[in-house]
Amino acid sequence: MGPGDAFYLEVRELEEKCFIQEIPDGTVVIGNYKTELYDPAMEKYQPSPQWINLFVFVKDPENKNLLARQYGPQGSFTFTSQSPGEHQICLHLESIRFALFYDGKLAIHLDMQLGERTNDYSEFAAKDKLTQLHLRVQQLVEQVELIQKEQEYQRWREERFRQTSESTNQRVLWWSILQTFILVATGVWQMQHLKSFFKAKKLV
Repeated sequence: MGPGDAFYLEVRELEEKCFIQEIPDGTVVIGNYKTELYDPAMEKYQPSPQWINLFVFVKDPENKNLLARQYGPQGSFTFTSQSPGEHQICLHLESIRFALFYDGKLAIHLDMQLGERTNDYSEFAAKDKLTQLHLRVQQLVEQVELIQKEQEYQRWREERFRQTSESTNQRVLWWSILQTFILVATGVWQMQHLKSFFKAKKLV
């Protein structure tokens, strides 16, 4: 997953859309979104009314729930990864007041941000009365931390890939040994069978 990924999804009401994001552990992820409802009279999508809600479900690599909440038609959701790897993020829209007409055509605009990019530094500067130098130092520190997390995550992926490769190679080796054993056993059995056959025919 990059520092910021944008998605555009067209869905029907209650239709669930899922995607996978690789996220380092201990990373704050923010999803800023807005939803739209198709207007057949204008033949285009319009901002969704307040009675259209977004449902968000997030599962970590161990299939544990990190987030399961209902949100309004526009806003943001947040979660923090607990372990590195592939996280499943699922979304669906639902009307909580009226049944949708025209097959309930809807759209979701989603912008995913993680790490230091989730921080509003202008707000920090105003709140803590930081100088531009202090603010820049804070940004650099958080960027270094994000890079370290990414490096740790890449090392974790490399180690997992190495373990998977070693396991696969070991299974291939044992399968080759088993195949060789089966071929040898089959050859011995065929020789014994032919020997018995020739003896029965008094050819040996």
